[in-house]
Amino acid sequence: MATKIRLQRHGRSKRPFYYIVVASSRTKRDGQFIDKIGTYNPLTVPATIELNFEKACQWILTGAEPTDTCKRILSYKGVLYYKHLMRGLRKGALTQEQVDAKVKEWIEQKENSIKNREDNLSKDKAAKAKEKAEFEAQKRKKYEEMLSAKLAGDSGESSEADVVSEAPSEEAQTETTEASEAPVE
Repeated sequence: MATKIRLQRHGRSKRPFYYIVVASSRTKRDGQFIDKIGTYNPLTVPATIELNFEKACQWILTGAEPTDTCKRILSYKGVLYYKHLMRGLRKGALTQEQVDAKVKEWIEQKENSIKNREDNLSKDKAAKAKEKAEFEAQKRKKYEEMLSAKLAGDSGESSEADVVSEAPSEEAQTETTEASEAPVE
């Protein structure tokens, strides 16, 4: 029986959540499976991947073929690197201690790069929020200045409602007329 490591879709419409499973290549995508080895949530930034490393390595070494997406996930988590090192162990080029040390070093390096990426994303998000707040403050200040100038310039007959409901500019009016006159393609 040919086994595949593949994704099994769960979650509601347009909100996917996947189980990483080992299943027969003949079963349906969301049908029976032999073993569940992890989960994958593509909606988080970065994507959340929970994987049982030992089970995944066991299935890869026994000949289970991953699908393209699962292959990328397993590569990202270091399972395929472990398989590569185990091939060297079988040939006698490495010892088990060397394999374990290399895998541990690789996983630590990968976790550090993920943490750095998350930190950079949170810094960028905070910087964008700060820029937006500054822009909104400047916009509010200009509006208040315009409002005070308008109220000071008038003889007191206009109210705030008149200032808020100004007529659109001539440019905006010409743009709307041009858009309505344009032929539909």
